[in-house]
Amino acid sequence: MELTTQQIGFLSQLRSRGFDIVAFPMYEKFVGVRKGNCGALLAPNGAEGFKIYGEPSYLVAGQPSARIIQSDGHWFVRKGERVPATPERTAELDAFAAELANALLPVA
Repeated sequence: MELTTQQIGFLSQLRSRGFDIVAFPMYEKFVGVRKGNCGALLAPNGAEGFKIYGEPSYLVAGQPSARIIQSDGHWFVRKGERVPATPERTAELDAFAAELANALLPVA
């Protein structure tokens, strides 16, 4: 993926806010960001910024997961591995998603 100078600068700003820029192997068409136990995929949005692709997720084995509901509870699942979607994990994910969405807002 080729990025513009403005997009690279934006990623640098994300790093200064505590986000790590990472690669998620199955999603090489996107820029990965993570903070704590949460991550998201970013897609270029014009020449200057990014938008969230899909939804931010809790990381299971270091990779994005899906949140599911089964008869035995709520889970974050990735390829046969799952972790309970506890109130603490869900709160961490919600805070991450809100912080990332705020960071993606255009500067006025």
